[in-house]
Amino acid sequence: MKFELGRCLLNERLHESGITLEELAGALLYKQEKLLDFMDNKRIMPLKTAISIAETIGCDVNSLYELIPIITDPL
Repeated sequence: MKFELGRCLLNERLHESGITLEELAGALLYKQEKLLDFMDNKRIMPLKTAISIAETIGCDVNSLYELIPIITDPL
C-alpha cells in the first residue's frame, strides 16, 4: 500500500513526551528553526532525521506524520 504524508505531528509527539523543542534541538544538534520548519510543513523530514527524532523522543517513526493511504487501481 502506498501512502502520502499529511501534516507533521512532531508538535503533538513532543507534547506527549514532555520534551521541549529546545531540548530536542540540543540533543540532535539542530537549530530550532529547522525543527519548526518540519512542524509547519515547510520541509519534510529526511528519513535519518525522522529516525533520530523518534528515538530521541521515544515514539514510532510512523507517528511523526499523518499517513494518508493512496488507493490505486489494481492492474
